Amino acid sequence: MVGRTAEYKQAAQRTVSGRAGALIALSHDLHAHPETRWQEHRSVQVITSLLRENSFAVETPVRGLDTAFRATFGNGAHRIGLVAEYDALEGIGHACGHNIIAAASVGAALSLAPLAQELDATIEVLGTPAEEGGGGKIRLMENGVFDGLDVAMMVHPGPADVLWARPLAVSHFDVSYAGKAAHAAAYPHLGVNAADAMTIAQVSIGLLRQQLPQSVRVHGILREAGTAPNAIPERIRGSWYVRAADLDELEVIFHKVTRCFEAGALASGCELSIEETSPRYSQFRNDEQLADFFQENASSLGRDMDPEERREGGMNTASTDMGNVSLEIRAIHPYLSINSLPAVNHQKEFADTVTTPDADRAVTDGAYLLAATAVDYLLCGSS
Repeated sequence: MVGRTAEYKQAAQRTVSGRAGALIALSHDLHAHPETRWQEHRSVQVITSLLRENSFAVETPVRGLDTAFRATFGNGAHRIGLVAEYDALEGIGHACGHNIIAAASVGAALSLAPLAQELDATIEVLGTPAEEGGGGKIRLMENGVFDGLDVAMMVHPGPADVLWARPLAVSHFDVSYAGKAAHAAAYPHLGVNAADAMTIAQVSIGLLRQQLPQSVRVHGILREAGTAPNAIPERIRGSWYVRAADLDELEVIFHKVTRCFEAGALASGCELSIEETSPRYSQFRNDEQLADFFQENASSLGRDMDPEERREGGMNTASTDMGNVSLEIRAIHPYLSINSLPAVNHQKEFADTVTTPDADRAVTDGAYLLAATAVDYLLCGSS
């Protein structure tokens, strides 16, 4: 069995090496044409074109999601899910490196396809839109797209190699206050100031932070905040995230934070609206056997996956809708270093690092490591 495993891995590595140019070109193409959540039409076309050229059967749209896809090769008993993300961030492009994620998953699929019959496997690339605040994977799960998969795997770029994904659960929501406009000097007593309501809420959240667990994060931005300094703002709108260790803790903290927004409405006399804008993302459940396989394969490439989590640059206080997948399906979500420090994810400087030679290596290493981990699972871990 060991000999066969090594043979299949070597075959996968040869395929990745032979396709490296196309995979890196795909990563660079996605980077050059960033598309935000639910708008990833070109990205889907570019990714699925490469898969179709390599005899994958492609379905898109999927279950009503225009920028989702499923690409399938083979008809074996064991279904290997390789998850692709490709949405960018508003205003800062691919500052989380989803171009690398997509290219690595495609590369893994291409390298496993020639082995699928012998491994009794079906290879599936699942194109999942809107990871950055839309919850595409959750919507696809609700519609049965992940049903029946043996495993679901992906890699994510970051400043350091980290084996264990430990993202926080998160709620995404919009907040708006409606007040009444008036001349700020002549008739201030006739106005109801929406900006005051938001100020009170933000001060309340700042004070609440003293009593929040260390696992919790609360942060947001203003998207609309008045139109003229001499007109009392009648409307203010913002987007907020609340993160917590798991969904249970998130529920408790979410209600504490919403009470802060309610305080702003009560004190100012404004009307408050709070709307969650996506399904809640959950914590992540790592499959230990898959993680062990991945770590051993990474060692063969000279990558130390830092299982003790001591290295600077981990992404373990971020959040992902892959967490919801992991609660239902055996899953891993390791991070591969692109040597970006001092730049880190979600900085514009990080977007400049995701097409460097180190980033390109993450594409090819990630493709091989996902494929090799799938081989280990199929030959040693699926029973």
